[in-house]
Amino acid sequence: MLMEDGRAKVNLTLRVVGRRVDGYHDLESVVAFADCADRLSLAPGPELDLKTTGPLAGACGEPSDNLVLKAAKLLGERMPGLKVGSFTLDKVLPVAAGIGGGSADAAAALRLLARLNGLAF
Repeated sequence: MLMEDGRAKVNLTLRVVGRRVDGYHDLESVVAFADCADRLSLAPGPELDLKTTGPLAGACGEPSDNLVLKAAKLLGERMPGLKVGSFTLDKVLPVAAGIGGGSADAAAALRLLARLNGLAF
């Protein structure tokens, strides 16, 4: 089993500099990372899936909408034959609180898949 933390961040400065075609915003920011984090684990296996645990698991919504699975699927589209598995997200960071929990979890998923597949970061 592989594990990574999705650490919370605090925006010290944040400026929206534009809106992208995909609806997201281009940002300029300076951030500091906090000691609190979600914990993401990956058990290698034939199926890509996600289960959530922890005190804030109920706030995560449908797994298909989670950034962990979205990031993993996008990587799989670009890397045929990508080894995958079952993710477990221990959710302790609040959802939609502006501390980057979802994106930090997605980045942790990409680091785990890179490690599993021997990919350079």
